[in-house]
Amino acid sequence: MKLIKKIASLGRNGAKGPVLGEIQAPQSGGRYRGYPSRGLTPEGLSALFAEADGGRTMRQMELYEEMEEKDAHLGSVLQTRKLAVLGLEWEATASTDGAQGERVAAFVRDAIKRIDNLEEALSALMDATGKGFSIAELIWEIRDGQALIREMRPHAQSAFTFMGKEGLIREPRVLTSDEPVYGEPLVPGKFAVHHATGRAVHPVRAGAMRPCAWMYLFKNYTLKDWVIFSERFAQPMRVGKFGPGATEEDRRALRQAVFNLGSDAAAIISESTVIELLEAEGRKGSAEVYERLAAYCDRAMSKAVLGQTLTTEQSGGAYATARVHESVRRDILEADSVALARTLRDSVVRPIVEYNFGPGTELPGFRFMHEPGGDLRELAGTYAALSAMGVRIPESHIRERFGIPSGEAVHG
Repeated sequence: MKLIKKIASLGRNGAKGPVLGEIQAPQSGGRYRGYPSRGLTPEGLSALFAEADGGRTMRQMELYEEMEEKDAHLGSVLQTRKLAVLGLEWEATASTDGAQGERVAAFVRDAIKRIDNLEEALSALMDATGKGFSIAELIWEIRDGQALIREMRPHAQSAFTFMGKEGLIREPRVLTSDEPVYGEPLVPGKFAVHHATGRAVHPVRAGAMRPCAWMYLFKNYTLKDWVIFSERFAQPMRVGKFGPGATEEDRRALRQAVFNLGSDAAAIISESTVIELLEAEGRKGSAEVYERLAAYCDRAMSKAVLGQTLTTEQSGGAYATARVHESVRRDILEADSVALARTLRDSVVRPIVEYNFGPGTELPGFRFMHEPGGDLRELAGTYAALSAMGVRIPESHIRERFGIPSGEAVHG
């Protein structure tokens, strides 16, 4: 499977056009997919992490996918952190005064809004929060003489490697049939690569799911023991007694009758036989041990992902505490939004501008507006005061902030 390197004829001021077509990555859900969570032990988890630290991340990424699917609490807090950023409005603003700067910014805004699966793509890029990195392929098309992104197609992290011939490398390489071990370099202008925030370590170790994996493992042990405990003590033992002269057919009929009354914890014995059940002392307290340990693991996951546990444990309260933005610690939300904006500016905005306006064209600013929501009338008063002080506020920013269509006039 070779990388498609078809160059479009479109170019501005000497710039080459985008790479068209799809660069196909290996199918992560095929017959060779592994399920590392089966029979996972602390020793096995340590070995899996050591393998990932050497650059072979496939099994670690497959484990992360299973963790998110199997653990409802972990999946919930990861989704909460994603939605905190995805719920923010974004804006692309002119970096310079004048018609050209605004024209470039307006073109970028329109081009990004025309991406078919923009929301899905942003959600996939935010997957880096848990897994350390995420990659989406840019599917380009030429429309009316313009180079535009039709779709941002997410690829599974297990389709990439950080293992080079000389050891661990910093940038991911895509695995192909031609290079199934060391992979091939990512084609410039063809991929958006997003990295997790918060930990200054290699991407294979940066995701929040790395520390959560230990809590996931211990919680699984706890739940397994808890289920066994519940089966042993939650139901009464049903006993059927037969007389000394009972035939084998009588015994089979009695056994069938006893088991038809329910499942598990049943027996048939002779009237002359005695079975003594030794109940564990303080079994109620024993059950609480499992519950407390499982709750501890959940709280640890919440802290690792959200930075706090309040919103995952709260059973009631004011409306404000239920808002998604309030569910993630403010500094984490701001860091996530800044990091995602930087990725989009470098991986999406830059090639859009270079392919359509030529190399060297100054890029517009791009950001997610993570300021606390407020009264727009009060905000307008603030802008008016700043304008009176001589502060120049880009028209594009005002339109985006107040939702003013581009066809309407804006008076400062």
